Amino acid sequence: MTASTFLITGGAGFLGINLTRYLLARGHPVVSLDIADFNYPERNQVKAIKGDIRDRSSVDRAMEGVQIVVHAAAALPLYKKEDIFSTDLDGTRNVLQSAFEHGVERVIHISSTAVYGIPDHHPIYEDDPLHGVGPYGEAKVKAEQICLEYRAKGMCVPIIRPKSFVGPERLGVFALLYDWAKDGKNFPMIGSGNNRYQLLDVEDLCEAIYLCATLDRDRVNDTFNIGAKEFTTMREDYQAVLDAAGFGKKIIPFPATPVIWTLRILEALRLSPLYKWVYETAATDSFVSIEKAERVLGFTPKYSNKEALVRNYRWYIEHLQEFEGASGVSHRVPWKQGVLRLAKLLF
Repeated sequence: MTASTFLITGGAGFLGINLTRYLLARGHPVVSLDIADFNYPERNQVKAIKGDIRDRSSVDRAMEGVQIVVHAAAALPLYKKEDIFSTDLDGTRNVLQSAFEHGVERVIHISSTAVYGIPDHHPIYEDDPLHGVGPYGEAKVKAEQICLEYRAKGMCVPIIRPKSFVGPERLGVFALLYDWAKDGKNFPMIGSGNNRYQLLDVEDLCEAIYLCATLDRDRVNDTFNIGAKEFTTMREDYQAVLDAAGFGKKIIPFPATPVIWTLRILEALRLSPLYKWVYETAATDSFVSIEKAERVLGFTPKYSNKEALVRNYRWYIEHLQEFEGASGVSHRVPWKQGVLRLAKLLF
């Protein structure tokens, strides 16, 4: 039996390349559609199409001969509001409509736990209310509604809501922690750090996606939270990175309220890379129940928060020379630290 061909939208991104490697290792042909160049060593093993999911012709071109779509492309929170909405809504509709017309077997939509906003209880379950915070969270909620429209048309559209995930190729906001750790600095934390903040290793996310791609269609045509099974407090989990760096440095807690107000002002002045959903939730509990994914999909995460963070940090150190001096707004490059670079001098 011929292995299914997968199309990954956002295939040149952090999740995209990790999922590409995961699928290639299992014998699947992979097509990547991304506005960024697919500039990895696997370039010759992949059909890479450079295009925007907002452009229907690019989506149709990528969809030819595909059985499974993993829709991971999205405009992240640091993008302009209009780009977030057009990419995450118009783009998602393009992908689903093209898949519908091409008779694609499944479209696995990568959503986010940002759809839950700032909840008043934990753990969070899949049937809890959706209150997206900011343009990104709002767009993710509306994108899921588009997915439900196509489910109603008879399509198999599993929705995955992953916690923030880390692993090889992941930089973005986590590069702040890794940069300070490698330079032997203490690291500031918003609040006491005694809150529990669940993360996810990208390899575990790839496993969850693959389960949704390969198990019985009626079983997977649903919505699943995905996160680490083992996690402690944010302070303990982030301390594991400082311990791995070997300088004997510590997480330094700061009172949440004044720090959040300061970060609001810095964000408004465009002097900080941290956006509302990061700093408003950093001092609070944030974890979802993965019981449904365990029960329905047989999902078994391999990595704890600490293991995922340290694995990502070691990759960061090994590849430092490849991205030093680079910055941007995607997860594949370090974010500009802005005024936080000056704050680093004090730690």
